Amino acid sequence: MGSCWLILLVILSSLLRFGVGIHCGKQPLSKIAIHRARLAIHNSAFVKATPLILGLKGESSQWVTVEYSHPNPTLNDWIGVFSPANFSTSICPLENNKEEPPLLCTAPIKYQFASYQNDEYHKTGKGLLKLQLVNQRADFAFALFSGGLLDPKLVSVSNTLTFANPKAPVYPRLAQGKSWNEMAVTWTSGYSADEAIPFVEWNAEGDAKTRSPAGTLTFSQNSMCGPPARTVGWRDPGFIHTSFLKDLWPNLMYTYKLGHQLSNGSYIWSKSYSFRASPFPGQDSLQRVVIFGDMGKGEADGSNEYYDYQPGSLNTTYQLIKDLKNIDIVFHIGDLSYASGYLSQWDQFTSQIEPIASTIPYMVASGNHDRDWPGTGSFYENNDSGGECGVPTQTMLYVPAENREKFWYSTDYGMFRFCVADTEHDWRPGTEQYKFIEHCFSTADRQKQPWLIFLAHRVLGYSSNEFYGVEGSFEEPMGRESLQELWQKYKVDIAFYGHVHNYERTCPVYQRSLRSDHPCCCWWCRRRTCQLLPSQTTLEFLSGL
Repeated sequence: MGSCWLILLVILSSLLRFGVGIHCGKQPLSKIAIHRARLAIHNSAFVKATPLILGLKGESSQWVTVEYSHPNPTLNDWIGVFSPANFSTSICPLENNKEEPPLLCTAPIKYQFASYQNDEYHKTGKGLLKLQLVNQRADFAFALFSGGLLDPKLVSVSNTLTFANPKAPVYPRLAQGKSWNEMAVTWTSGYSADEAIPFVEWNAEGDAKTRSPAGTLTFSQNSMCGPPARTVGWRDPGFIHTSFLKDLWPNLMYTYKLGHQLSNGSYIWSKSYSFRASPFPGQDSLQRVVIFGDMGKGEADGSNEYYDYQPGSLNTTYQLIKDLKNIDIVFHIGDLSYASGYLSQWDQFTSQIEPIASTIPYMVASGNHDRDWPGTGSFYENNDSGGECGVPTQTMLYVPAENREKFWYSTDYGMFRFCVADTEHDWRPGTEQYKFIEHCFSTADRQKQPWLIFLAHRVLGYSSNEFYGVEGSFEEPMGRESLQELWQKYKVDIAFYGHVHNYERTCPVYQRSLRSDHPCCCWWCRRRTCQLLPSQTTLEFLSGL
């Protein structure tokens, strides 16, 4: 096996947030009882938003100013951002014809209390907010509510804002293809395949430009498995396009841009991006890998607070962007956006990661908040996905899996073979996924790729986290017992997990015994050059080193 110094090639991202276990919080938009909304329009109240047109220079995000006034202000007043702007029309499907449809049946895409950074609002009734919008293929309106989140009363609605081209191609996400010299480019737009032909125009420096066609996917409200994704959380996802750039030369820089050819022959273009192609398998060079889990999305304007997670999400994103020249590939191992059934949040997540994902491969795994829903084939019968049941995850982000519904795959990067498991599907002996995991391990060329890495969302190895301790398993039940023979047989080097929202690492564990005498374990603990920051990823050395 490779010598221990190679471990320096794996870098853990600090999420700069701490917890004692799986979060038990609510998606912030779920705190709003939007179906209880009532009209309380006040002629003296107003909401005004500027500028009217966003993205005039091609930007896909922009800050806006929202001014408002209410003659009877309270500390519970709040501003909701709605998109599409015509949110109060009768678009609510009747679930029971004996009941009146609610006034509102769509949640805002974000909200903020009217008194936020307006300390005198409850006295003066006047306030101003700076909010950040991202292009989500529709116009926007801002609504002032009284009555708090649980008894919302619609007081006033603003003018509408829109991006100059709401349908523009945005938020490219790179991923390794099914071979080491292939790059998948996925992006979002408002153009259907019937309306415009999607493609990627790309080239290496000095070479002629070439175009690669893209496929187009989307999904409907009926694709969702339950509420809120199928009810108040639903929002049209637009169209998701994926193109494959093939026969790339190792380590070469490529430039690309997203394109759509309209039926009249004209073109819609994104701005230009660039990436470096993957190294040749076995190439002996520095390869820098960042692995983290459970990041979610944050709001730079302070809206939609999700516990204390948003500062960590933004800090992680900003740090990755700052260090991007020193990172070759990223693995986000589950619990991606925490949209939890509020589909608008996926645009905001892909916008947040765009500076990273447009430049280096952004590989993902499936987590409980991405996939789990009763009766849909997930291994765990809980409601963690908010009714999404994996559909947005599988559509928004490409992985080189044989079947996207079965979100396990392998990918090779230089001296690494990564085997990515899907803990939300059964992994136990005799299952299809178990066979995949063994095949991924057994087919690794350890001469070319001495580092065999196992990645999964839930902790299938060992964790001393509180809730695992209460269960008495110190792992995801049946995880270690099901897989440790494979880890040992194929000499897997390291396993990474997310899920528990704590940083933890262990020495090699096998058959419930700790191998604290392992040379790499001792080296890891004492070398001053190994400076790992607090992370949300659990690291486990396996005894097959």
